[in-house]
Parts: sequence; structure tokens; C-alpha cells
Amino acid sequence: MTTQRTSGRRKQALAAAAAVAALLTTAACGGGDDDSNGGGSKTGAAGFDAANNKVAQASLAKKGGTLKFGGAQDADSWDTTRGYYGFMWNFARYYSRQLVTGKTEPGKAGAELTPDLADGLAKVTDDGKTYTYHLRDGVTWEDGKPITSKDVKYGIERVWAQDVLSGGPTYLKDFLDPKGTYKGPYKDTSKDKLGLKAIETPDDKTIVFHLPKANSDFEEVLGLVSASPVRQDKDTKSKYGLHPFSSGPYKFASYSPGKDLTLVRNENWKQASDPIRKAYPDKITVKFFSDANQLDQRLLNGDLDLDINQTGMSPQGRTTALKQHKANLDNPVSGYIRYAVFPQSVKPFDNIHCRKAVIYGADHVSLQTARGGPVAGGDIGTNMLPPSVPGAEGQKYDPYELAGANKNGNAAKAKEELKACGKPSGFSTTIAVRNNKPVEVATAQSLQASLKKVGINAQIDQYDGSQTAGIIGSPSNVKKKNYGIIIMGWGPDFPTVQGFGLPLWDSKYILQSGNNNYALIKDKTIDGLFDQYVTTLDDAGKTKISSDINHKVMEGGYYLPFVFEKFINWRSNNLANVYTSDNYSGQYDFVNLGLKSAK
Repeated sequence: MTTQRTSGRRKQALAAAAAVAALLTTAACGGGDDDSNGGGSKTGAAGFDAANNKVAQASLAKKGGTLKFGGAQDADSWDTTRGYYGFMWNFARYYSRQLVTGKTEPGKAGAELTPDLADGLAKVTDDGKTYTYHLRDGVTWEDGKPITSKDVKYGIERVWAQDVLSGGPTYLKDFLDPKGTYKGPYKDTSKDKLGLKAIETPDDKTIVFHLPKANSDFEEVLGLVSASPVRQDKDTKSKYGLHPFSSGPYKFASYSPGKDLTLVRNENWKQASDPIRKAYPDKITVKFFSDANQLDQRLLNGDLDLDINQTGMSPQGRTTALKQHKANLDNPVSGYIRYAVFPQSVKPFDNIHCRKAVIYGADHVSLQTARGGPVAGGDIGTNMLPPSVPGAEGQKYDPYELAGANKNGNAAKAKEELKACGKPSGFSTTIAVRNNKPVEVATAQSLQASLKKVGINAQIDQYDGSQTAGIIGSPSNVKKKNYGIIIMGWGPDFPTVQGFGLPLWDSKYILQSGNNNYALIKDKTIDGLFDQYVTTLDDAGKTKISSDINHKVMEGGYYLPFVFEKFINWRSNNLANVYTSDNYSGQYDFVNLGLKSAK
């Protein structure tokens, strides 16, 4: 999930630098001063990777105390409708509830849905087009008033108000009202402002969704925070993110954007009504820093418990941490793929053999090193489906042997492909890379160097990273600039092939601005598989289609995957009940973190 997500995705921001990759690998393999075995330590930390896909110190969590987050970046918005950063979705569950949510369990189990406000998962009827839920008893707002089905409907309706509340995911709008006939609650002419016909609320505890067309991931979308209830009389529209009204165990006490945020207990929340949240701390604070190194130093000093952004420590901080505090670190797979993509509108990448020449000509170990090595960068990417998505096969599916025989590149195969595409002497092209991502620039330089050895001369164009949607998101600009290779990354909004790959690979998602199908893939087989996927209701069938889509994408040679991304994340000695979750792309699951001592 960037901690930032731009153009509808969670595009994680990395501060990694190639210069420290070798040191990182050595430090990680050799252990730290206080934890040479990766086990417990004298300092009270749980041990290296102790919370990676498993629970560390669950039994030590006590009620009370202040849980202290730090961050190098504030959320895009704390409004449940507008937030799109991965850490925001994770943190927002402290003050918002959904009909369903991810299980509070480590690893893959965390991505499975479980009832939250609802008393059970959906009753699905009408060939997958109707979903019915009933609310639990005792669910209340922070002022003690009951949460009703109309509050859930109104919160969802706000997604339609894109002119006022832009920035968040729009899946609900796309699934429930694909023709865009509803205009949102602020333009709603019905008296109660609940005019969206696709949602019925026959009574205060029942809510029924009517999809025009079945979509087997609809319940996944209801698990996003954009489906949180909002009470109409507390909706401050564009200002709601400054002080959301709580349906969860904590409420906003104070917030200064870019500086700090404090949550305190919501005294009207009832544990009996909430099977998800344990609400261990009395208070939760977040302090934002403009300098990532300053944040890391505060973590190392023990002043903070963890980084809210969850994108890994910066090179300077993690080098110190790996040497001296290894027992405080976890090295999760992030759920992101980092890659190069080849727009078919830019010659000679309309030819599959020219695309494959780049894939075989690249030095994949060098690319991995540029991204931070196997520890801070990740495992060599061999295909385009993240490990957290059902149907993923990891490095077992390696059609170009990128982690095997060709891991250092295969010049002979690259030259065969160049000959096959009519460019036996090679060709020239341009690599497009964001100027605010040093690790991406280092990756581009690595790719440039290895391609030169096979006769492909690539110049690097660093563009303004804040203008991504209008630069590489514009197919006409990509063609004009001769961007034959674009460096990018992607992670799932929800852990399915649709939640990851639809905007990348389905021809219907090719846009003239804000485009993410950079390769301009128009493959009837891939489109047909996505159409088949959304009407397939059994998990085994969905998993098979997911793998099939990934195989077709890789067979087309549209991408050069770099790494299945990994991070080095910090947890303080005082953290308890801590574990990473696939539901949040390898982040720690914030909602049930506790402290060993209530200080």
C-alpha cells in the first residue's frame, strides 16, 4: 500500500540507496551486537524477524499506556472516503469500523475477511449480484448514538462526491453505479440524501447491496476503509479529515496536519460489540518529522515505538539498526512489485522480441543490489504477481530464468532476440524515472549499464515525480518523449488479481491521463480472463484464473520485474502483540498493538 498511493494505488516510497546494499547484506547475515542468533536479546526485543508473519510477545500486552508512532509523512487524508495511503487504511481502523475487515492474524490469514460491524459475512444471492448484511447489537458512535444501516449507506455514498472528496478509491462507485447515474449525497435531491438506488436500508440494522453486474471481489471492497459509516449530521465535507467522528475504540483528541495527531479512548465503544479490536493502549500519538534520519534516530533511542509509514528505515538508520539492534527488526515482503514496463506505442517495443532483448540483457542481481540488496530490496522478481495475492507462485514461476540461469543477464539470448526483432546491432531508447526516488534512479543506472553491453543504448530522463499522472500517465506524452522503458512499482489495494492487476493489464483501463496500463496491453485473452474472474465465486476458480492472467502477462514480455520488495521495519522493546499482515502489504497490523508496560 506509497505508504503513498498515487493514481489509485499504494506506491510505497523507498529511501534505499545502492551504496549501502553490500553493508546491509553483510550486517543482516552476520547479526547484530545484541542478537547474533536472531532470537531474543538482552534489551528485551523479541528477536530478528520475530513478528514477520507470526505474533511476537502476544501474551505480554497490557491494558494502558501510550502507543507512540512516528512518521516522515502525514496521511493524504484521515477522512475514510479520501485516504489512499496504505498506512492510513491500517491506522484508520482505530477510529472507523466497516461491515467486514481483515482478520487480526499474521501473514496470509490477515487478508481473509471477517465480520466487523456486520454480524456475519454477506448473504450472497441473485447469482452474485445481491449482498445482504445485518448490523451487530450495541454498535455506537463516539457520542453513544447507535450506528445504523443508513450511516453505512451515507458513508459509502460520499465516494460519489469526487468533486469535493477526491483522492480515495472509487471501486464502490465503479461496482455499484458503473454508469455514474448517482451524483453523490451533496447533490442528492432526495430529502434524506440517501438516493443511491443500488443500496437499500429496509430497517436500521439491515443493508442490501444490488450490483448491476456480479463481481466476486465486492466484499473485499466493502472491507476497505472507504466503506466506513459516516453520520450525516457530523459530515463536515472537505474538512472531515481534520476530525472524523469515531465509530471505533479511539477518537481524535487533537490534530495538527504535518505535526502531530493524538487519539484517546472512545468511552462509548463497547468491547462486546467489537470482535476485532482489543484496544490495549489508553492513548495513541503520532509525531511527524520532515527528516527521515531524525525519525530513525528517535526510533533507535527508544523515544518512539514504530514508524507509521511502514516503508522501511532509511539507509543510515537501518545500517545502525542492523549492526546494533537487530532484535528490534523485521524484514517483511512488502506486497509490492518493482519493475520496468515497455510501452508498445514506442518503437521498437511494439515488437515482443525487442522487449525480450531487454529482459535477457538486464543484470538482475545488479538491479536487486541497486534497490538495496536481498534484505532491504527484496528477492529477485521473476513475474508480476505479488506474493500476497492468491494465485501467486513466487520465484517458482520464472519463465525467463531471472533468478536462475540468467540472473546476471544473458547476452547471447539478448542478441538472439535483437536479431529476431530486426535490430541485430541494437537500438536507442529512453528510460523514464521519477526524480524524487533515489533508489529508482539507481535502478535506472544499473539497467542502463547492463543494456549497453548488448547494444541497447538507453538515456535516462528524470521527470518530476509529483507529476506522474500527467507525464508517464499520458500515453501521448510517453510516445512524444520516446519513453521506451518506464520504471515503476505497484501493490494491491486488496489482495486479489483484480485489486492488483486490473488497472495495469485490462485494455478498458487505458486512459489518456492518469493511465496505469503503461504497456498499453490490449490482449483479448487477458481481458476475457478478467471478465471471467469477476463472475467466478469459488476461491479455487479465482486462484486459477489469477495465475493464468499472470502467465499471459509474462508471456507477452511487457514487463521486466526487479524485486518482490522487502523492508527493514523497526519495533520498540516495549511493543507487544505485534505481527505483519498481508492485508496491509507486510505492514505491522496496527489495530491490536499493545505495550509490555503501561508507561
